[in-house]
Amino acid sequence: MEAKAVARFTLGRQSSLKPDQEKESDTNVELEDAEAIDPTFRLMYLASEGNAKEIEELLDAGTNVNFGDIDGRTALHVAACHGRTEVTDLLLRRGAKVDPKDRWGSTPLADAIHYQNHEVIKLLEKHGAKPLIAPMHVKNAREVPEYEIHPDELDLSDSVVITKGTYRIALWRGTKVAVKKLGEDVFIDEDKVKAFRDELALLQKIRHPNVVQFLGAVTQSSPMMIVTEYLPKGDLRAFLKKRGALKPALALKFALDIARGMNYLHENKPEAIIHRDLEPSNILRDDSGHLKVADFGVSKLMRVAKTVKEDRPLSCQDSSCRYVAPEVFRNEEYDTKVDVFSFSLILQEMIEGTVPFSTKLEHDVPKSYAAKERPPFRAPMKLYSHGLKELIEDCWNENPARRPTFKEIINRLSAISNYLAHKRRWKVRPLKCFQNLEAMFKKGSNPSSRDVSSRGSSRSSGY
Repeated sequence: MEAKAVARFTLGRQSSLKPDQEKESDTNVELEDAEAIDPTFRLMYLASEGNAKEIEELLDAGTNVNFGDIDGRTALHVAACHGRTEVTDLLLRRGAKVDPKDRWGSTPLADAIHYQNHEVIKLLEKHGAKPLIAPMHVKNAREVPEYEIHPDELDLSDSVVITKGTYRIALWRGTKVAVKKLGEDVFIDEDKVKAFRDELALLQKIRHPNVVQFLGAVTQSSPMMIVTEYLPKGDLRAFLKKRGALKPALALKFALDIARGMNYLHENKPEAIIHRDLEPSNILRDDSGHLKVADFGVSKLMRVAKTVKEDRPLSCQDSSCRYVAPEVFRNEEYDTKVDVFSFSLILQEMIEGTVPFSTKLEHDVPKSYAAKERPPFRAPMKLYSHGLKELIEDCWNENPARRPTFKEIINRLSAISNYLAHKRRWKVRPLKCFQNLEAMFKKGSNPSSRDVSSRGSSRSSGY
């Protein structure tokens, strides 16, 4: 009797966590006799081929949908590796476990992410699949960053959303902190992973009283998180909504805080840091009432080149369009002066009490900037005196090269602030003198009459 041929085959794409993976072309072995294969192994073979019809027949005949081979691999692992969306859907509908682990700890979702099978990823996530590890995961414990925070240390049970919904309040070692949690979509979006890495690289460099303090991050597990100091007084946007137009003295104080923080970023060595999303929601207030620049999600390091150019146009989802410089909107090369443009709009908003071009839709505002339009000055001109209006106009100049640096801005703001303070002192001094005299009269003492009567008495007694 002729013996049946031994069925031997591999499934092409292997586990995403299998060490020393062979090339896909080297791992494919021709199937000698498909009929000789045990139904459970045949299920896996058909999953790799994407044959949903025959898979359904096998399952109807009683084949275990969750069968695992010697490596713990299931048909769902195989379908996810090969991007077989129809088969994945069928297996899940027929009761396949969504997150089984193979011998290396990989799940179908991890495999789908590894091979960038985006439709399968969406399908698995829809059925509740969760990523295993973060994109920044390291295999050697010695490679774990010094800033790493274990997620168990963060208590998010009573967290509340703050600052544009990006950050949440949490407890870390008994202290309130702000936590920026990244959504699961970061695992399949290389741009978001890169943005996360870039933001971490920037935050580690920053130490300044007018820039929010980075405390640590969760990078070795999902979801990934950035942890910064918590500033309970909220952001400048909320403050302006509540207060409206600010008095010039307070506006100047706030402007100096912002300018000092931004000057520190622009003077960073060896690479200047461009914030690129400077707007009131990204400026926080501390306990003392001072401001700190925050949220570096779309910031850029200006490396060897003196200018930066985006691979794609910046959208209103990336940053607030009302504060974006025209050169960024036009997708031209730009430098640190884009932050100066944004600063001018914030300074004017603090005096005016309304957002730039408040009557226009946000996505239409950059077109106005590109057409050389600027928000009108409607507040009384006395509030823009002593060079403040001229400073704003210089900062939003159409030509970036003509905009001042933040170092120059600090000098000009300081001069205006000192002038106003000196002017206030001269107003207050005569008023205090008058108030002192008035208080003395109310008490019934008149120094002038007392002096006169005493001098009269002296003359009388002397003669």
